[in-house]
Amino acid sequence: MAPGQNVSKGPKIAPDPIRPGITVDQLVDQSFLAYNGARLREACRLFVEKMLEPDVTVGITLSGALTPAGLGRSCLIPLMKAGFVDWIISTGANLYHDTHFGIGLTMHQGRSNVDDVALREQGIVRIFDIFFDYDVLLSTDSFFREVMRQPEFRQPMGTAEFHYRVGRYILEREKALGQKETSLLAQAHALEVPVYTSSPGDSSIGMNAAELWLDGAAMHWDVFRDVNETAAIVYDAKQKGGKSAILILGGGSPKNFALQTEPQIQEVLGIEEEGHDYFLQVTDARVDTGGLSGATPGEAVSWGKIDPDRLPDAVVAYVDSTVALPILVAYALSKHDARPVKRLYKERERLLDGLRAAHKSARSEGART
Repeated sequence: MAPGQNVSKGPKIAPDPIRPGITVDQLVDQSFLAYNGARLREACRLFVEKMLEPDVTVGITLSGALTPAGLGRSCLIPLMKAGFVDWIISTGANLYHDTHFGIGLTMHQGRSNVDDVALREQGIVRIFDIFFDYDVLLSTDSFFREVMRQPEFRQPMGTAEFHYRVGRYILEREKALGQKETSLLAQAHALEVPVYTSSPGDSSIGMNAAELWLDGAAMHWDVFRDVNETAAIVYDAKQKGGKSAILILGGGSPKNFALQTEPQIQEVLGIEEEGHDYFLQVTDARVDTGGLSGATPGEAVSWGKIDPDRLPDAVVAYVDSTVALPILVAYALSKHDARPVKRLYKERERLLDGLRAAHKSARSEGART
């Protein structure tokens, strides 16, 4: 804030006492008044009041072990069904663990203060306070290898196409088991929500693909297509007079892959653009250690990732995603009507054609100047 700039006080902090029966949205609006509680309230309001407007295309990034904790079924599937998330970038690990649920395998509540040697002897795997049988990994590995051996996976494809095709197999397994809406990938297939992973080799899905490579049945993920498809989603949203919003859960590679769409458009392809319109991040990382490099709103502006005129519409809540996400979802579902599902998966070729045309035009203009 510049020296001498006028500063005004906000509303008085005078909350009503919390009473039995209070709803999540009432609790957030009435009691989250300072510190990261206030940032989470700002995040909820930004999401509901601006990011969910009809002309906004919303991307979400997933890092950290969210799906093993059940957040795929409890939070992410409801967001997709309500039309509140239009495209996804996830770590491969989240999608691998999501598959456990869809193929009838189970995860269990546990404790973090246990003897891991004893767990290993009993064939139990631990993700902090989540327990599951070692056979869950072996069964999921077998499922992916069986699926990836199918002829349809021998052709080069981006990760959105790969996940869409795998999602069909998971959806079929869900139905055969009498289950419904247990897998994020299965529902992304049903709703035609494109799901990308920024580093397809960095998960058990990639490890099983590597085993097939040794057998001469290699997967060929087209990561360059992913870079351009995600940029095309953002470019199309802006060119139609709409806006682009990014909801970041955690950080890591999915975060950067979502935010680099704007530098890809502006810096690399030479297309005039201003950056994402809305930025909402839930993180427990610290900026001073480099954990948020390139992703605080102000720093992201310097890269062209965020529209500088939209900085007031950028919120970072320093909260554990397993706490923030259920609150955000409950708040949004209670405050905002469902939006039409955009079904962007089937629009990918059209979106790429638009990006190619814009790049060709920008390159032609550059050659004339």
